[in-house]
Amino acid sequence: METVMKPEILLSVVMSGMLGVVSYFLRQLLTDFKRVEKDVSEVKSTMALLKSEFKGVNDLLSQRIDFLEKRLTYLEKAVN
Repeated sequence: METVMKPEILLSVVMSGMLGVVSYFLRQLLTDFKRVEKDVSEVKSTMALLKSEFKGVNDLLSQRIDFLEKRLTYLEKAVN
């Protein structure tokens, strides 16, 4: 009883192992991409929130500046 390892069997074992390793890394890569996609969507929503908040503050400051300019004009006319 001679045990002889055929090259085809050895090659199939090596190929199966390599395929398993590749599939493991592809699964990890897919998980990372999903995590990045989630993070990007969170960043987008945060940026939209900040943009609308800054726009509101800008509008409020513009209204206040307009009011102060009108008040200053009124006071200048009242003094003259």
